[in-house]
Parts: sequence; structure tokens; C-alpha cells
Amino acid sequence: MEISLMKELVFGHKNPDTDAIVAAKAFSYLENKLGAETEAVALGAPNEETKFVLDHFDEATPRVITSAKDEVEAVMLVDHNEAQQSVDDIAQLQVTHVVDHHRIANFETAAPLFYHAEPLGCCSTIIYKLFKQNEVEVPAKLAGLMLSAIISDTLLFKSPTTTPQDEKAVKELAEIAGVDYETYGLAMLKAGTNLGSKTEEELITSDAKSFEMGGKTVRIDQVNTVDLDEVFAREDALRAAIEKQNKENGYDLFLLMVTNILNSDTRLLVIGEPQEAVAKAFNVKIVDNKLDLPGVVSRKKQVVPPLEKAF
Repeated sequence: MEISLMKELVFGHKNPDTDAIVAAKAFSYLENKLGAETEAVALGAPNEETKFVLDHFDEATPRVITSAKDEVEAVMLVDHNEAQQSVDDIAQLQVTHVVDHHRIANFETAAPLFYHAEPLGCCSTIIYKLFKQNEVEVPAKLAGLMLSAIISDTLLFKSPTTTPQDEKAVKELAEIAGVDYETYGLAMLKAGTNLGSKTEEELITSDAKSFEMGGKTVRIDQVNTVDLDEVFAREDALRAAIEKQNKENGYDLFLLMVTNILNSDTRLLVIGEPQEAVAKAFNVKIVDNKLDLPGVVSRKKQVVPPLEKAF
């Protein structure tokens, strides 16, 4: 394949959630309107929730890539910045743009770049602000996709990561898209909890991210559900799948967050070591590799920070 010196690829993190895929589409559209030549791609197939969103708005699924160097010299990152969450050959590419709402870690560039980060509930909220700043109109279909991403990341405003800017963006985008965001949002979130057809391996990898903490590799996956017991009925198989992942990928510690989107509670399955760091982080005793975390729904704000402090 011939390498394009002009075109850039835009993508979110590995194991993409709705925001990772939508933010790439939205930022690519904006950059193209501003004169760039970009294509939105994904670093993995869409999950059930994202499939629901793409189908609802009759939007094409982005093509999936595992490397980019054979296509382009430069890329734009959305919804992530950490190298381990990015495309495999990220070190061989020039990163020209980053739009993100996460911590900054394991990230550096050789050349100056556009970097826009804000502590908002969703990357698509930031991108919506960039549309307004650049006076670019958001098409109705894209507005629907973007409000879906914000609802997904904020769990329909139940997550502590939610800000007034996220809520304002959803309401404005809903007007553009002609969507009743509350009715639609709940249907969308429930679509993502259809777990019966998924294998244990799919469940523990669908929304997993790796973090380096205290010299250890900590893998954290989150599964949304409306019934914790339904998921934990498969506990033995989930444990076996996690142990296999740890062994094959060198993860020291794997945390499976199973979050009830109806009452905003999470049960954590902890496999690997050091488990005492997890107990210390949440000041809760671990019983049979499990602990309950009432009111915890956000990996970014309620799980990763206390773990980093404990490590």
C-alpha cells in the first residue's frame, strides 16, 4: 500500500467504546471541514452499545486497523494519549493532534502538536466545543452520534465524571438531532448490557485498558449490566478467562468492574497480585476475590486514582 504524506488517520483507543469511535468520526469531519485530509478508523470492532448507536443513526462502521505506518506518516488521537492504549506502531508515527479527557501518561512527541485536553465527562463534548469555536455546523446525524457518546461516557449523567458542559452539550445536540435523549439514552445503555451472547473472553476484553502502577501492569475492564447476579453466575468461567489473559499478556493484576447502570453500584472481581493494594485503595476487605463498591461507576475517576495512590 502506498503511504500518503497528506492524509492522516484519526482514531480512539483500543477496545473502543462509543466515545472512541464517535469522537474519531466527529473530529475527522471537523478537521476535513477545516481543510485537512483525514479518515476516521478504529482500533477494534464496535461493542453492542456502539452497534446500536451506528444502526440507529444509519452510520457506517469504521474500518479496523492494527497498524498505521504502512498507510500514513501522521495520525490524530482522540479519547486517549497513552501509548499502550494506542495503535501498535504509534512510536513510528507523528502525532499531530490529540483531543482527550483523560490523564496524560506515557506520552511524548518529537515535534510540536495541537493538544486539547479538558476534564470533562466525554471527549465528544470537547469536540462539540471545537465545532462551535470554529463555527462549523454539526449535521443532524453526527449530532445524534455525539450525544450518544456523551450519554455513554456519563451513564446518562449518573457518572461523577459528568459536568454541566456535558449535560448542556447533550441537550443542544438532541435539538439538532431531533432526539428525546432520555428515552433514547436509556434504550442505548440497555442495548450495551445484552451480555448473554458474549463469551467470557469477550466480556473481559470488550472495554479493557492497561495501566502502569508501581511497576505493575494493571488491567481494568468494565462491563455494564442491569443484573449483577446474571454476570456473576458465570464467575468460574470469568476467573479462568482472566487468569488466561494474565498469563498470556503479562498482566500482574486484573480488575473486572461489573457495574449496574440502574443503581450505579459496582462489584469488582480481582484476579492477580498485589490484592492488598486494591483493598487499601478502597478500604474494603476482599472476600473470595470480590468486593462491592456502592456508587462507583467511573473507572477514570473512582477506580484508577485510588489505585494509583495505593500503589
